[in-house]
Amino acid sequence: MNASPNAPTILMVPGLRDHVEDHWQTHFAKAHPNVRTVPPLQRDKLDCSARVAALDAELSHITGPVVLVAHSAGVMITVHWAQRQRREIQGALFVTPPDFDAPLPEGYPTLDELRANGWLPSPRERLPFPCVVAASQDDPLASFERVEGMARDWGARLVDLGKVGHMNPASGFGVWRDAERFIAEIG
Repeated sequence: MNASPNAPTILMVPGLRDHVEDHWQTHFAKAHPNVRTVPPLQRDKLDCSARVAALDAELSHITGPVVLVAHSAGVMITVHWAQRQRREIQGALFVTPPDFDAPLPEGYPTLDELRANGWLPSPRERLPFPCVVAASQDDPLASFERVEGMARDWGARLVDLGKVGHMNPASGFGVWRDAERFIAEIG
């Protein structure tokens, strides 16, 4: 995927664990000149409003068309941002969104922590831009059926990735070549 002069800027929106060196988003960003990444927060790391503000701030530095590429909680950051967006987005790729409305596995925020930090309820309104949701059949952070419902509510096209866990290094993913295909479909 070579960046042409008219190519959109791709803005990566990482999840709550921010930047993981062997993550597919990190590999993708290093391999493509037209990619930027929302920087990690230095404080208020679980605060949804702070995460949304960081996405909005990074978007304010980009002129021209943008495709958002979000993973995990980055998806939820993006759908919260879309509730009050102030700029047009060409489209988005959402990869393995978590189900914040159900208890997450140990080591992740509790429902009470998510609620106290502004994540709940999870936005389910139709998105004002085209979107592809890539979902896993065995994601420990969301059942395929719940993600299917989110995609339907958001007006997104759902892609079944099969059994790929949470599409992160812990699931055996570093480089993810299919990301280019899905981003090209949107951009």
